[in-house]
Amino acid sequence: MRLFCVFLSLCLAAPVMAAEPGKLSLTGSSTVAPLALDLGKRFEKQNPGLRVDVQAGGSSRGITDARTGLADIGMVSRALKPDEADLTAYVVALDGVTVILHKSNPVKALSNEQIIAIYTGQIRNWKAVGGKDLPITVVNKAEGRSTLELFLQYFKLKAPEVKAQVVIGDNQQGIKTVAGNPGAIGYVSIGTAEYEAEDGTPIKLLPIQGVAATVANVRNRSFPLSRPLNFVTKAPATGLSKRFLDFAQSREVYDLIQDQFFVPVAH
Repeated sequence: MRLFCVFLSLCLAAPVMAAEPGKLSLTGSSTVAPLALDLGKRFEKQNPGLRVDVQAGGSSRGITDARTGLADIGMVSRALKPDEADLTAYVVALDGVTVILHKSNPVKALSNEQIIAIYTGQIRNWKAVGGKDLPITVVNKAEGRSTLELFLQYFKLKAPEVKAQVVIGDNQQGIKTVAGNPGAIGYVSIGTAEYEAEDGTPIKLLPIQGVAATVANVRNRSFPLSRPLNFVTKAPATGLSKRFLDFAQSREVYDLIQDQFFVPVAH
């Protein structure tokens, strides 16, 4: 009697080896990783004996591992850059990035100029923007995270200009930091933040340029700071990778995408 072992693991830093028969490896964006985890579980159920490994570590890791063959598929939470044209991208969902505060913070909105002033250290107390007399704790993303790149690009900032008290890696770290500090400000995936807020985490999402940070506004393309969530491969996918990517872009996984508070993309 043959025994089939079906499992999927999510690791943060462990190296992966080149794929073996019946195994598919994905590395990269911490925003995409929870979705990839769910996709992998369902794909495994449909393909007994198959193993799907999902490892986070940032979009830069996804790009590098896909290029070098350390992973079959990279996870990248942004559009590919011109110097990444050697890779093939497969869009699976849309997401946005927005600023988050502790739920108890009375500030309801910040202008782009105020956000820039806070992140560059020109404004250091919430009182200056209509809040309580409370020091601001600036939470920033680590280098190599596409969320950081998008934030800097949108607000026309350079990395050395940001004066942060806390530097975090993935979205969950950012949300946990802000949820635990009434004076903190951070920026994360709208999908992840809306999911956590609905689950009772004490955070709130701020609008950008007057547009509410919601999945609905990402869907209707009105939110100004949005991005594609991609899987990438070194060459056009074939074999097992193609089967998984076709599955990940199919309507049969829209429920998984929506469960993560992302927006499915029709193909």
